[in-house]
Amino acid sequence: MIRVTEQESKYHDIDQMSVLEILQGINNEDKTVPDAVEKSIPQIEKLASAVAARMVNGGRLFYIGAGTSGRLGVVDASECPPTFGVPFDWVVGIIAGGDTAIRKAVENAEDDPDQAWIDLQEFNINEKDCLIGLAASGTTPYVIGGLHTARANGVLTGCIVCNEGGPIAAESDFPVEVVVGPEFLTGSTRMKSGTAQKLVLNMLSTTVMIRLGRVKGNKMVDMQLTNHKLVDRGTQMVMEELNIDHDSAAALLIRYGSVRKAVEASR
Repeated sequence: MIRVTEQESKYHDIDQMSVLEILQGINNEDKTVPDAVEKSIPQIEKLASAVAARMVNGGRLFYIGAGTSGRLGVVDASECPPTFGVPFDWVVGIIAGGDTAIRKAVENAEDDPDQAWIDLQEFNINEKDCLIGLAASGTTPYVIGGLHTARANGVLTGCIVCNEGGPIAAESDFPVEVVVGPEFLTGSTRMKSGTAQKLVLNMLSTTVMIRLGRVKGNKMVDMQLTNHKLVDRGTQMVMEELNIDHDSAAALLIRYGSVRKAVEASR
């Protein structure tokens, strides 16, 4: 397959550019990413709806990927518990090479088509669950193998890739293909491709959590109160919802541990 993500940058002699010219070039390319994501919304809708339906019935969401893609999956998974107050095993991010690869590249980790399923076995993945493969190229063996075996075992499969018609999309029940074009720095998919994947992950997990009832109105009523900023935000939510003063709201929040519980207990 012809990988758009590997095509030569349309910017030449960037090593001869001024700092301003480099920044403007990167920014000009970044501006195109939301438009590419918008074109993929019908695919994202199908994936988000399918994932939410499984998770309502007790399923979990897994991400697998290598390099930048794997790190983005780990980030999205790690942000769900503090943002939405869900258990840490509801959304799980797995990166080729293990946690070491989050900070340091692990040689050849992405080239083993069998390792992803081995990694997933640590979490007892089953037919109730969902697996999303993340790979800008759409051709990473680690992800292809994981999706193939998962699909054969009844796991719902999806992907977020930046090339069309690749083997990862072929192994996905619900592929999302966001084609952002050549990178400013040829082949550097941590740039536009990574940005596109991050945007789609934000859209996917937020939509799923809303559908699972983890948001009320437009507020994160189940967020974990892990610092002063979040306690202050939660106190403000309780004040507005119950029309009470700051001290009373703060006392309720501390007593019950979440905005949702504080409000429900006071009605």
